[in-house]
Parts: sequence; structure tokens; C-alpha cells
Amino acid sequence: MNTQTTDIDGLLVLTMKQVTDDRGTVRELYRASSYADALAGLGAWQQINATETKAGGIRGLHGEAMVKLVACVAGEAFGAYLDAREDSPTYGNVVTVPLRPGTQVLVPAGVCNGFQAVTDCQYLYCFTDEWKPGMAGVAYSPLDPGLNIGWPVPVDPANPAQVSAKDAGAPVFSQARTH
Repeated sequence: MNTQTTDIDGLLVLTMKQVTDDRGTVRELYRASSYADALAGLGAWQQINATETKAGGIRGLHGEAMVKLVACVAGEAFGAYLDAREDSPTYGNVVTVPLRPGTQVLVPAGVCNGFQAVTDCQYLYCFTDEWKPGMAGVAYSPLDPGLNIGWPVPVDPANPAQVSAKDAGAPVFSQARTH
């Protein structure tokens, strides 16, 4: 596994071990010993979800009080991450990552995760806690022009196949930020 740091404290881009031959590719999604340092003290994954998202669809920006490991396991996505942790030295920073099978992002608790499917894609989430309605966290509009996220597929905010009304109507971070 290759680990790359980013402009958000604790947000890591991981390139996983993969072997390709004439039959296709075998790719490690998770090996505990490879993550020993990055996940020290966090415990085991408590919930794993997969979404199927049509090309152009956006999900997020959501920042719950848990660590996430996210990856595109089929197709391509464009990941966007916003540091919404007010006590973070990188508060307000945005990082974008092209996601293809073999690339993962380790998202610290409180950092907002969002993505746009560039092609039809399957997106995997591993969580250190189970998701519960009303749990601690924040959500911001992925359409906030102040974040300068260059979504690769043009977005029609009124098209529910591209962005949910809840996500489009979430608070605008660039107007809500406290410092």
C-alpha cells in the first residue's frame, strides 16, 4: 500500500496492492496489518455500505463523528473532502481526489466526504461506528461556489438524479464558517 498525505490534516489517499493478469485484477480492499499505523486505536470497522450511483450523481458533503474509509470499487468517481473541524489547523481546506478501483481515501471524523460519479459507479464506505439517525455530524451543500469544487460533470441543482434536495439545500459552508 502506498500512502499519500493531503492538505487536510489526517486525510490520506491510499493506493492498494493489486495484481493484474490475463484473467483480470485482484485488488486488496483491506488488510489489517497494512492499516496498523493509519488506524491505530480506532478499533474494527462497525459498518460497511456500498452505494450504486449513476453517472453525474453527487452524494455529500457529510461529516459524521466517525472515521471513514472510502473507495470506488467499480467505475470512476470524483471525491471531494472538506475539513469542517473548527479546531483543525486545516479547517476550511478542500481536497479533491480522482477515485478509481485501487485508490482509497481515509477520512478523519468531522471531515466532510462527498463524491460525484464520473461513470456509473459503486462506492464503498467503511465506518468506525454504526450510523444512527441524529448522530453527531455536519452536512454542507456540495454546490457551494465558495468551495470551488470543480465537479467534472455539469450539475443541474433541480435534477434529483444528480443531487438530492437535502444535499442541495444543506447549509453553505463558505457563508457559515466561523473563522
